[in-house]
Amino acid sequence: MFEYVIRGGTIVDGSGRPRFRGDLAIDRGRVVAVGEVDGEGRVEMDATDRVVAPGFIDIHTHYDAQMFWDATLSPSSWHGVTTVVSGNCGFGLAPVRAEHHDAMCEVLAGVEGMDLEALRVGVPWQTYETFSEYLDILDAADLQLNVGVLAGHTTIRLFVMGAEAMERAATEVEVEAMSTLLSAMLDQGAMGFSSSREASHRALDGRFAPSIVAELSEIVRLCEVFGDRGRGVIELSPGNPNTDIALPNETICEIAERSGRPVTWAALLTGKYPDALRAEILAQNDACDGTVFPQIGCRPVMFQVTLADPYAFNNIPAFEQVVRTPPAGRTAIYADPAWREVAAREVERIRGADFWERMVVQESTAHRDLVDGPSIAALATQRQQDPFDLMVEVGLADDLLTRFGVILANNDEAGMGAMLLDERCMLGISDAGAHGNQLCDASYPTDLLGHWVRELGVLTLEQAIWRLSGQPAEIFGIADRGLLEPGRHADIVVFDPATISHGPLERVSDLPGGADRLVVHSIGIDAIWVNGVQTRRGGVMEDRFPGRLLRAGG
Repeated sequence: MFEYVIRGGTIVDGSGRPRFRGDLAIDRGRVVAVGEVDGEGRVEMDATDRVVAPGFIDIHTHYDAQMFWDATLSPSSWHGVTTVVSGNCGFGLAPVRAEHHDAMCEVLAGVEGMDLEALRVGVPWQTYETFSEYLDILDAADLQLNVGVLAGHTTIRLFVMGAEAMERAATEVEVEAMSTLLSAMLDQGAMGFSSSREASHRALDGRFAPSIVAELSEIVRLCEVFGDRGRGVIELSPGNPNTDIALPNETICEIAERSGRPVTWAALLTGKYPDALRAEILAQNDACDGTVFPQIGCRPVMFQVTLADPYAFNNIPAFEQVVRTPPAGRTAIYADPAWREVAAREVERIRGADFWERMVVQESTAHRDLVDGPSIAALATQRQQDPFDLMVEVGLADDLLTRFGVILANNDEAGMGAMLLDERCMLGISDAGAHGNQLCDASYPTDLLGHWVRELGVLTLEQAIWRLSGQPAEIFGIADRGLLEPGRHADIVVFDPATISHGPLERVSDLPGGADRLVVHSIGIDAIWVNGVQTRRGGVMEDRFPGRLLRAGG
C-alpha cells in the first residue's frame, strides 16, 4: 500500500528519453515505482490523457523577500514549479548589518522593482545578520516550494565595505575579506555565487549597485573561491555588451576555467544580441575549458514602465538625472524641451530605431482611448509628432503614472526557437519575485508547453520537460530532483497537454502595505506534489507547505 498511485499517465521522466505510458507510486516523500506499480495507493489518481512529469525548476528568481510574506511563492507554484533558486544577479538578503537595512531595501527596490514599504515591513530584518542565521530561518519556515539560495556579490560587498561599496574599487584586503565570507557562505549551504554588471541595476538614488562598481578582477577572484570544492554554480548578469561596464564573454569563459564550476548568465536574448553575436558567443563557449550556459527565455521580455519609475530607461544617460531626482521633481525634467531632445536621441541610439514600434499604452486615466491601441510609433505618425514627446506628454497628463508596455528583447520568435533547441543554453530569466508591478514571467513553464510544444511544435514534450527539470537539476547540482526515478524526491506535476497554457495578466494588491503586483494563473495543470505532499488537486491549490531549504552538498 502506497500513499499515492498515479495511474495510466504518459510519463515524461525529465531525462529527454522517449515518453511511455505507465503508473507511478509515491511513498514517504519519494518516488518508489515508475512504469509498473505492484500495489495500490491510499489515494489514486487516473492520469489517462495526462502527462506525468518531474516538478519544474526555476533557476532565476528573486523570491528572497516575498517568501517571508507569501509562503506559496505564487505565481510560480501555480505553474508546476516545485523548486526555485533565489539570490540571482548578486542580490539577496544576507548577510546584512543592521546599519545597512535601509541601503539594502533601496538597492532591491531600485534594481528589482520590489516595493520599498513591503521590503521594510515584510522582511524580518531584526532577526538575523549572518547568512547562516538567514538560512536557519528559511529552514524552519513553512514554504510551498523547495528553495535554494545563491550568495550575492552586492550583498557580500555591502557587508564588507559598508556604504563605500557603491562608490569605489575594493582594496586587496577587502577582496580577501569578501573571498573569506563567500567561502563561509558556500560551506553553510549557498548553492553558488551571483554577480551583475547590468547598467540598469541602480539603487533608488541612481547609484550603481555595489557589484557594478567592482573591478572585473574582483569578480574573477571571488569565483576562484570555488577551487576544488566540486559543487556550486556561478550565475552572472554581464550587462549590455555595448557598454563599458559589461562583463565580456572572454571573462565569463575565464571564470568557468578558473573556478572549475558551471557558469550560467542572464541572458542571451534576441534583439539585445544579434544573430551573428549569439553565434560568436556560443562558439567561444565551445572553445573554452569550462562549461558556460547562457540563459534564454521563451517569452518576449515585456515590461510595464511609468515615467514615475522609468526602469526600462535606466541605462539611458539622460535618465540618470531623472533617477537621481526625488519623484516630486521629475515632472519639471520631463517638461524641459532641451532635456527631451537629448533623451530622445539617446533612446533611439541605445534602444534602436524600432523601440517605439514595440511600445503601447496599457493603462491610462487621462487617455483611455489609447489603451491597447496602436504603438507609440504609429500614434506619433498619425499625429505628426516625435514619439518620445508623445510618450512624455501622455505620461504628464497622468501625473507620470501611465503604464506603457514595451518589449525590450526576445521579439524574434525564430531566433528564440533556435536557442530553445540549442542544448548549450538553459531556460531561465523568469525574474519571479522581482518587478512585481512591471511584468510577470513566472508563467514561462506553461507558455513553453502550450505555445512552443503544442501550438508551434518547435519542441517535443521530452525536450521541453528536460529543459524544465532534468537540465537545471544537473547544472545546479540539485540532488535527487529533476527526474522521475525510484528513490528521487517526489516533486511531480500532472497536466493536460491539450489545454496547458496560462490566463491573462491580473493586477492584485496583496503585498505588505497594500502594494500591487501582476500575476498570471495557469490552465491545464491538474495536480502537483512537492516532496510527496500534494499541493494542487483538481486544478486547485491547497494550503500545504512541504517545501524545503536546499543547501548545496546536502
